[in-house]
Amino acid sequence: MPVNVLIVHNRYQYSGGEDTVVGAEIDLLRARGHELQTYFRSNDDVSGMSPVKLARQTLWCGRTTREMTELIRRFRPDVIHAHNIFPLISPSLYSAAEQAGVPVVQTLHNFRLMCLNALFLREDKVCEDCMGQLPWRGVVRACYRGGYAASAALAGMLTLHRALGTYRNKVARYIALNEFCRSKFIEGGLPPERVVVKPNFVDFPPPESSQRTGLLFVGRLSAEKGIATLAAAMTRLPAARLRVAGDGPESALLDRIPGIRRLGNVPAESVREEMSRAVVVIVPSIWYETFGLVVIEAFACCTPVIASRIGALAEIVREGETGLLFEPGNPRDLADKMAWALAHPEEMADMGRKARAQYEAEFSAEVNYRRLMTIYQEAIDEVRGQRG
Repeated sequence: MPVNVLIVHNRYQYSGGEDTVVGAEIDLLRARGHELQTYFRSNDDVSGMSPVKLARQTLWCGRTTREMTELIRRFRPDVIHAHNIFPLISPSLYSAAEQAGVPVVQTLHNFRLMCLNALFLREDKVCEDCMGQLPWRGVVRACYRGGYAASAALAGMLTLHRALGTYRNKVARYIALNEFCRSKFIEGGLPPERVVVKPNFVDFPPPESSQRTGLLFVGRLSAEKGIATLAAAMTRLPAARLRVAGDGPESALLDRIPGIRRLGNVPAESVREEMSRAVVVIVPSIWYETFGLVVIEAFACCTPVIASRIGALAEIVREGETGLLFEPGNPRDLADKMAWALAHPEEMADMGRKARAQYEAEFSAEVNYRRLMTIYQEAIDEVRGQRG
């Protein structure tokens, strides 16, 4: 019998990679015959909420307890798969699940359990000052949305539930998206035996052959994505052509630079088409990307990637085989790699074929589904064993 799954997720105000992954996993499970229910909250509700009420809900949400208890009673899930639960769902989810005897599996899409801004990034540099520590520095620096009150509320939630053992004891399995992230979560205090690796996935057929031309960037134009590095690198390559799919607060950095064509926010199908005709996709992030969905999207399109040698990116992109790596934040190194890629189309095409092979072996829907079922069953068996 297929496992019955309850999906829990606090949606973001502006849809991003996490929301995309949640939708893809829901489609994956439904396509394979699983009974599914969802419990969603939205950060759109935060705007009308007083700081005091939001802080209280962040620590413990009575609404979550009531609604989850009733939903579990009616649906009788075999497993609860949680994604983002901050700030509206809160850790009260875990207690509702424990009282009902239902195991929780949680995907760790970011570093929120160890870092108030979830990025390990401050002033455009990697910062691990709160790793394994009480996050008081994040409060003093107003690391969450630039606000002291909001930062204090989040720090209070993390401190309280660490002290209660919530994160260590009430989640049967944590899903890290790669070995690099797993090592960080363990360093931050999560029990190693409960942190397993399952990458994200996409479900792309092989692309039709097409003439490839130019460079491509896909993503939010924000500081952590390395937009300043990308802009500076392009000023060194006046003959290069770069298409940019996405928008964001750093967009002005790309204005008036020769060779850059802004596409704005484009639908997923158009992104796939752009990837399938690019020589290479550029991923110049300066933070520890927990995964980098754009990388495997490019791989699925037979397109190699030039990425920063940082965090998970250095693990996913195999240098000289499925792409090239450069020193993060170094526009000269990035420019050199982009110039080499444009000057060696045959080598890049060969990397693209190897990238598709890596996608099929590690990041396809079927591979992901088998791994997810194993994780669910491990969580179910563990909780049933505890109940005797």
